[in-house]
Amino acid sequence: MLGDIKLKLFLDLLNTSGKEELIWMNGYLNGIVKAQGSAPAEPVTVNATVNKITIVYGTETGNSKRLATEFASKAKQNHIHAKVVGMDQYRLTDLAKEEYLLAIVSTHGEGEPPIAAKKFYDHIHQNGFKLEKLKYSVLALGDTSYPLFCKTGEEVDEQFSKLGGSRIAPIQKCDVEYEEEANSWFSNVLKNLADTTSAAPVTIPLPVVAKKTGKQIYTGTVLTKINLNDRGSNKETWHIEIAAEGLQYQCGDSIGIVPENPTCVVEEIIAVAKVDGTKELVFKNEEVTIYDLLKYKINIIYLTERLVKQYAEITGEDIPATKMDLLDLLKIYPVKDAAQFETIVSKMNAISPRLYTIASSPAAHEGEVHILAVKDEYIINDEKKVGLCTGYLSEVQINTEQKFFIQTNKRFRLPAEDKDIIMVGPGTGIAAFRSFLSERDATGATGKNWLFFGEQHFAIDFLYQTEIQNWFETGVLTKVSLAFSRDQHFKLYVQHKMLQHAAELYEWINGGASFFICGKKDPMSVDVENTLLEIIQQQANKSLDEAKKYLELMEEEGRYEKDVY
Repeated sequence: MLGDIKLKLFLDLLNTSGKEELIWMNGYLNGIVKAQGSAPAEPVTVNATVNKITIVYGTETGNSKRLATEFASKAKQNHIHAKVVGMDQYRLTDLAKEEYLLAIVSTHGEGEPPIAAKKFYDHIHQNGFKLEKLKYSVLALGDTSYPLFCKTGEEVDEQFSKLGGSRIAPIQKCDVEYEEEANSWFSNVLKNLADTTSAAPVTIPLPVVAKKTGKQIYTGTVLTKINLNDRGSNKETWHIEIAAEGLQYQCGDSIGIVPENPTCVVEEIIAVAKVDGTKELVFKNEEVTIYDLLKYKINIIYLTERLVKQYAEITGEDIPATKMDLLDLLKIYPVKDAAQFETIVSKMNAISPRLYTIASSPAAHEGEVHILAVKDEYIINDEKKVGLCTGYLSEVQINTEQKFFIQTNKRFRLPAEDKDIIMVGPGTGIAAFRSFLSERDATGATGKNWLFFGEQHFAIDFLYQTEIQNWFETGVLTKVSLAFSRDQHFKLYVQHKMLQHAAELYEWINGGASFFICGKKDPMSVDVENTLLEIIQQQANKSLDEAKKYLELMEEEGRYEKDVY
């Protein structure tokens, strides 16, 4: 065991070292230990003066909440009481009273806070108060595939500092594989809360060098592309199959696609801006022509208010707060010259990848990954627009190359083969459950399977109809409950079908079945969850609070999972 002076020197060295230095030290120390035949290093134990902290979390998928709960448990083991509260439930008037606060928050969309964190985020960005007694640290969760990686966490950290707070430990930014970095951050927080004058021991695990694996980019070939909607439908839902060497994924994972901007739009931008498309610029340390920059690298569609404001500042134009395509901006508020245009595009965001829940099974579709995507069409200023990636996928050609990556989703996994599952997946939400059912069919799983599926019309919008019918006829699907909303004079949705089968549904759940939701977050997943709570209340004779606790317990057990967007 190191003495206090040596321990301080050792921890100071670790906290001021870079990644490569830590890797070298790790290997060097392992070599010494092996050479001396020593036992593995014991955790460091110091003493804590702090006995109370607050951990707030802002989450979209549940990762921040899970980490907050885990860290509260570790704090308790070290004689530190931790209050855990979601940012949406946090009493904002308490913030000025906080002395030790840890914030765990994710980033979504174009660098935006989760909906559950918006109230807290907006509050700390309002002027008129100080947090001079606050000691804090921020754990930021994000995805390095997106340009504005961990932006919400960065802004929370910066704003706490502006309000007068002091950092317990530096902000830690985490990618999708966040466990090691998150645990290292919390160990650092505990260390910095510790003082040798206290009698309460704090056990701090030795830091682990985080693995930086990066995403594997696959280059596949498009094998099949089918519009699953029949003639007369107002939708285009594309089923696309891609083959690739060395492909690895699990049911519940997503495929990431970086779309290309439409050639016609790129060419018109170059013409309107009066620039040379072959001229090379430097974008993110890469030399690229203006044409390739606009075609493959930067987002030029439906720019955020922040980017529109930035455009206004560069051009000197008075542009109201709005979202707008780059082409429309150029037409309404022209640039003065090519140099001004180059400044604008050099500051724009890279194209964000789009994630689609995988619709295939590694056991049933070896070497292939299948996508299900509905072409997104919307109206802005009386003009019809098409979603960038869904428009791109609707035009992709068979036998062409397609680059992609796999985004793991450890939360959304099939249970053991003998466990029952209930799947609610209207629209493109069926993708995940086509994957689940294909896997269970191919592996001969014995658990019962119940599918709730909904769309607009039975005749023209029944996605994967033949496969679903075959699975039911062969016994893979134990039950199928269908809701086609426009085939009768009243709207019929999957939650209505759930209520029709309330007693049997609760019997499955109470018997240990896992409940999965996949598809649109709002309003579908909200309506389904509220209906599920209503069923639990009715069938188990519980109050609403008791039903919520029942559902929370299912979630903790991994029996209630959502993959919504």
